[in-house]
Amino acid sequence: MNIARLVLAITFILSGFVKAVDPLGTQYKISDYLEAMDLGELLPDWAVLGGSVLLSAVEFCLGIFLLFAIQRRLTSRLILALLAVMTPLTLWLAIANPISDCGCFGDAVVLTNWQTFWKNVVLLGCAAVVALWPKEMFRFISQSNQWIVINYSALFILAISAWSLYYLPTFDFRPYHVGTDLRGQWQRTMDGEDLPYADFFIEQLSDGEDITEAVLADTSYVFLLVSPHLEQADDSRLDLVNELYEYARDHGYGFYCLTASTQQNINRWHDMTGAEYPFCQTDEITLKTVIRSNPGLVLLKDGTIIRKWSHNDLPDIDETTAPLPLEQQSFGQLPDDNAAKKITMLLLWFVLPLALLSLADRLWMWTKWLRRKSRTPQNAQKAHNAHNAQKAN
Repeated sequence: MNIARLVLAITFILSGFVKAVDPLGTQYKISDYLEAMDLGELLPDWAVLGGSVLLSAVEFCLGIFLLFAIQRRLTSRLILALLAVMTPLTLWLAIANPISDCGCFGDAVVLTNWQTFWKNVVLLGCAAVVALWPKEMFRFISQSNQWIVINYSALFILAISAWSLYYLPTFDFRPYHVGTDLRGQWQRTMDGEDLPYADFFIEQLSDGEDITEAVLADTSYVFLLVSPHLEQADDSRLDLVNELYEYARDHGYGFYCLTASTQQNINRWHDMTGAEYPFCQTDEITLKTVIRSNPGLVLLKDGTIIRKWSHNDLPDIDETTAPLPLEQQSFGQLPDDNAAKKITMLLLWFVLPLALLSLADRLWMWTKWLRRKSRTPQNAQKAHNAHNAQKAN
């Protein structure tokens, strides 16, 4: 039972976390599900996004609650009910194959539809075992302190989703993460390999010329303003975007807007913003994969992704108006927040506090047990006899 409990807890925590760090990616996957079931027009984008955040929070919290044996009977039944729904759904996905993968673990771990189904069969079996014997779970936290774990876990995972939505995903598991050598990867797709970069192309809208190789071969800096759909793009930072383009132009850096929008929507964006930068056509799914922001900004150097920014966190041009090489600016270099640093911060902000709480709780329960044991009639009589003997001496 405890092995089944551990398998379920780790799976749900991982699944919820990787969804929470990429809410837009989860939204895209849920939209794919709805489209496959002819329900694409049923919910607006904001409702699907809210559902993706809620789904990640529920999965993560259920995993934590199961790990700590919080509300053991209710938690085990909820997990069993969830898997009882998801397992037949993944069987349909495996048979009909309307989408390539279920997105259970986001872009961190990609499973085929049949792998996903058999994974859920195993998890369903584990959930049945745990639901049959929920009281056999050993508690890592006392009932009186469970509310701390419940609230802290929920606030933590919702904060992760909010941060990733406002800025960019905390962990980037996609093939276009910072540090990727796009030129080297794109050149490999001429060998016929099945790589995600095969659909990466940049086609000038003015004359239809494919400038992908020229952009990736540029040894200097190139700014890419990425917007899958300009008609849905956030327009709150347009002045800063135009300033960035002027800065790039004045310093001889390339600047292109990559979009999958129609010519009509591009013209509307041009009239609304007064944009002078060139527009290029690119595959919609590729643009959504490159950056989880609409619009978002990508900085290349020598074909390598140096930086990525959401529209809420564009570099402040006021500090970069001097004619300096971008190497001398903080955003002209690879960031130092590597995966090890991010994992360390995750351990410090979530794992360590819960570990310390569990240790303190266990010590408190142990001392409480010792006090209760000392108050038993037998021990009380022994203490009384010892006290009388001491008085007699």
